Amino acid sequence: MKQYTRKSSYLIPTLILLLSVFGQTQAQQQPALLPLPQSVTWTAEQFSLGKCREIVAAEDSLVAQARTLAKVLAVHGVKAPVKSAASGDYTIQLQLNQVPAAYLPEEAYHLTVTEKRVVVSANTPHGIFNGLQTLYQLITTRHTLQGCNITDYPAYRWRGYMVDVGRNFQSVAQLKQQIDIMARYKMNIFHFHLTEDVAWRLQVTGHPELTAPETMTRNKGQFYSIADVKELVQYCKDRFIILVPEIDIPGHSAAFRRATGEDMQHTKGSRIIAEVMDEVAGTYDIPFIHMGADEVDITNKNLLPHIAEIIHRHGKEVITWAPGGDPGSTIRQIWRDEKIGNPSIKYIDSRSLYLSDLDPENSVVTIFNRQIGERTRGDESILGAEICLWSDRRAARETDLLSMTPVYPSMLAFAERSWRGGGYPGVLFYIGEDSAQRAKDFAAFEARLLAHKHQYFSQLPFQYVKQTGIHWKLFGPFENKGVLTTAFWPEEKQSSLADSAATLRVTGGTIWLWHTHSFMGTTAWLSAPKENTTWYAYTRFWSNSDTTLTLFTELKDLSRSGADATPPAGEWDYMKSRIWLNNTLIPPPVWALPGREAGRLEDPLVDEGFYYRPPAAVKVKKGWNSVLVKLPLSSFDPMKDWQQPPKLMYTVIPVHREKGINWYENNTRFHPGK
Repeated sequence: MKQYTRKSSYLIPTLILLLSVFGQTQAQQQPALLPLPQSVTWTAEQFSLGKCREIVAAEDSLVAQARTLAKVLAVHGVKAPVKSAASGDYTIQLQLNQVPAAYLPEEAYHLTVTEKRVVVSANTPHGIFNGLQTLYQLITTRHTLQGCNITDYPAYRWRGYMVDVGRNFQSVAQLKQQIDIMARYKMNIFHFHLTEDVAWRLQVTGHPELTAPETMTRNKGQFYSIADVKELVQYCKDRFIILVPEIDIPGHSAAFRRATGEDMQHTKGSRIIAEVMDEVAGTYDIPFIHMGADEVDITNKNLLPHIAEIIHRHGKEVITWAPGGDPGSTIRQIWRDEKIGNPSIKYIDSRSLYLSDLDPENSVVTIFNRQIGERTRGDESILGAEICLWSDRRAARETDLLSMTPVYPSMLAFAERSWRGGGYPGVLFYIGEDSAQRAKDFAAFEARLLAHKHQYFSQLPFQYVKQTGIHWKLFGPFENKGVLTTAFWPEEKQSSLADSAATLRVTGGTIWLWHTHSFMGTTAWLSAPKENTTWYAYTRFWSNSDTTLTLFTELKDLSRSGADATPPAGEWDYMKSRIWLNNTLIPPPVWALPGREAGRLEDPLVDEGFYYRPPAAVKVKKGWNSVLVKLPLSSFDPMKDWQQPPKLMYTVIPVHREKGINWYENNTRFHPGK
């Protein structure tokens, strides 16, 4: 097997990274916990790590976790031996005990911190692991643990993350990095999408032709050996994560046809895929196998039931993408606008949770707001949800999958929602009015999210920046009769937009007036916009001096899975959108590949997104500086040209660079006027 050897500044052992920064948490009375526990009470006491004498593992099943804790403490210069019983005060104790929980007691834990003792109790070792993840977040720069009393348990049993390595191969090292972050935030399902039209990435001893380089159209020769997958299965188990491999049947199987010369639904192809699944199901110690089964015309009605029977024979459960052929007792993973209504079916919700379709700012907003499965917590039918890292478009480098998609900000928002439960109905692509409770809830979450960005992600891509303090006025709609260049009064220099009454006031650094996926139930700031109209957005921000600022600026977010054309030279997009700063046009980027036609999925993205190209450098004056955005639109029909879907959105955020690889908000004061 060909090995992926490219080095990256942020592809480092993540566990070492996280252990090294636990002590960077600012000393504060209430540490930023994420996900927020179900119940937490803070006290004035503190436990000094410097006084810690020992770690007590009351049961043999907890010794391994106690040793991991000892390694964490060693990073802080604390040498605490692991013992089976306490010899006095100033101990950290791990113990199995009866911890009451309203839901999923097998993952529940109780954590108490006093001046002389820290106790993590749980019903199972998994609960102890969850409690330790919270304990690590309590460590302050003064090497103390803040006093607290925490009772916690998850709202959903299935808190998953999927990676598509069929289309774009990722090294085992990069996969482990993502698994480490999952574990740190109590996610528990790693969905491994291994086969695609592009390539078959899983070694099968009985059919070595499947992973032959000539059968692959990208990352040729790159696949995962049986040893690789067994290593990842164990790596996940050690972190109480279940690895779920996916072999896509019978769709997305062009690589299978190239390798075998057979169609999966024909007699010989069906026999081969049955042999493959029998080997896979018998090789790996895992409880689930995903067999795809979507986006294909099922002509062989016996195939899916037969493959499901093979999987069941090995004592494993079957998952399919909806509709999946529904071969009996399968778990259905839904991903479009399918309604949940059959209580006899077990569901995993991935609707509007495809990270390739989400920009960094509203990925966090919409995931935080989600009400998974139209429930405030899971039940026997709604197992939970998965966020999914697809990329139909070829990535130039494996690290682009993490830097060009908001993986880690989305993962933390999803960890919060899938652990805490709650949320709001619908797919909400906007923060909401500042006075609304959900906007207040989001602002509180954003503060904790950004604390974690500063503390743990200086060397890992984290594209989200604070946006709750950015306020705008919207003016419109103005009928442009399909002429996108038509000018209206907001762009006249004599207009006083600060004193003009707004059609709508909105908040955010990225504002979606309308989203392409509205036909899937997505709602944004405008409930019913009209075609052939123009909208304007206006705000002001204050500068203490004449200076140069850097701005995140965007007028169309390109999906990493879509086949969108890149903007033409001299334009932000194909809709004649504009941004003015102090009545002067901000020029669009000098695109690396301007006007590249639609449909070229083999051409990687380069600089089309604001979060992976250098920000715009702009001159500002002392005092108030005005920003005006013009957003013309003709058709709303996303199917008129699916490769250039209309998106009524923009991004304007002042940012600066800090130590590490990420950009951070300037905390600039915004006020668009009365």
